[in-house]
Amino acid sequence: MTLFSSSDGATADVSVRPAVPGDEDAVTRVQLAAWRGARALGDAVVDLVDADAVRRRWRDAVTAPPGPGFAVLVALAGPAVVGFAAVAPGTLLALEVDPEHRRGGHGSRLLAAAVDRLRADGADEMVTWVLEGDDGRERFLGEAGLGPDGTERALAVGMDEDGVRSVVERRWSALL
Repeated sequence: MTLFSSSDGATADVSVRPAVPGDEDAVTRVQLAAWRGARALGDAVVDLVDADAVRRRWRDAVTAPPGPGFAVLVALAGPAVVGFAAVAPGTLLALEVDPEHRRGGHGSRLLAAAVDRLRADGADEMVTWVLEGDDGRERFLGEAGLGPDGTERALAVGMDEDGVRSVVERRWSALL
């Protein structure tokens, strides 16, 4: 895996590293803030998320990945975790940056590190899923060379006044 870092004296040190035990609190905070900021799920759905359960899942992902090729990477601004990416064989499972730290290159560094990790694990293609209406993520991934491949899925994400609310995700992919 390639470690990306820079310091030009005028900005804080930025880097990407593998997540370590203790990062789960920051990863959970970033994930929930990013979901809320993206608005694709809606605040009512994000309000239903059990933050403690999410934290436990991230702790498990960091300390006991389910198998080879699974990893969590974190983006740092100085000592603070400001973003993360999670990968599985051939798949970018998640990539989120704290809304207050977007447009600082953290997402690009995370994506590059995730691609490096996938390649090191033998992948020649990467897939990821994008929620319908997440225009910012579509722009980011499109500029990075990924595109929709025509596969969609609907997910039930919570209840609204009319019953179960579902969202559509589209699969995006690229050759590595």
